[in-house]
Amino acid sequence: MNLSEPTNLLDHLVALRRTLLHSVLAVLVLFLALVYFARDLYQLLSAPLLAVLPANSSMIATDVAAPFFAPFKLTFVVACFLAIPFMLYQVWRFIAPGLYQHERRLVMPLLVSSSVLFYAGVAFAYFVLLPIAFGFFTRMAPEGITIATDISSYLDFVLKIFFAFGFAFEIPIAVVLLCWSGVVTPQQLRSKRPYVIVTVFVIGMLLTPPDVISQTLLAIPMWLLFELGVLLSGWYIKPETKDENAK
Repeated sequence: MNLSEPTNLLDHLVALRRTLLHSVLAVLVLFLALVYFARDLYQLLSAPLLAVLPANSSMIATDVAAPFFAPFKLTFVVACFLAIPFMLYQVWRFIAPGLYQHERRLVMPLLVSSSVLFYAGVAFAYFVLLPIAFGFFTRMAPEGITIATDISSYLDFVLKIFFAFGFAFEIPIAVVLLCWSGVVTPQQLRSKRPYVIVTVFVIGMLLTPPDVISQTLLAIPMWLLFELGVLLSGWYIKPETKDENAK
C-alpha cells in the first residue's frame, strides 16, 4: 500500500495553510501599525480631488458612519497593498520546492517585477490620472452646480481606478507567462498588434471614467507594456519553442 501520496498531499495542505496564515498575519500587523494614521491616509488619498475643487466646495459624508468607516476601509486596503511583496514571497516559498532549478531562476524575477509593476500602476493613477481626470470633471460641471463628493463614493471610485491600473500594469508578466508556457510565441503576438491596440483602448474605455483623457492614459501604457512583455518574452521562451521557430 503506497502511503506516500496521502502524506505528500497532507504536507502540501499544511504548507498552504502556513502560507495563508502568514499572509493574513502580515496584513493584520500592517493594518494595526497604520490604523492610527487612518485619517491622514484618507487626507492623502483625497488630495488630488481637494486640489481642484472650487473654494466653496468640500467633500461630504451622506452616511452617519462614513467618516469612521471610510478611513478604516482605506487603511485595510493600504495594508493589503503593502503586504503584496511578502505574500508573493510566501507563494514563492510554497511553489519553489516543486520547481526545477532553471524554473526558480525564471519565476523569482517575475514575482518581484509583478509587485513593482503593480505599485507603478497605482502610482501612475494617483500622480497622473487622478489630477487630470478630477480637473476635467470640475471644469465640465454646469454653472450653478456645487461639487460635493461623498467620501465613501470617492473611496470606492479611487480604489477601482487603483486596481484597474495596478492589474493593467501586469501585462508584461502575463505576456511573458504566455510565451514561457508555449501558448503563444512573440512572433504571433507581434502579428496581432493591431488587435491588441484596439483591445487596450476598449479596456481603457471600460475601466476608466467616461472621458477620452482617462481612457487614453490607461490604453497607451497598456500598449507600451504589451510591447515590453513581447520584448522580454524572448528571454523566457521555452528552449524547444525556440528550436521549432528556428526550423
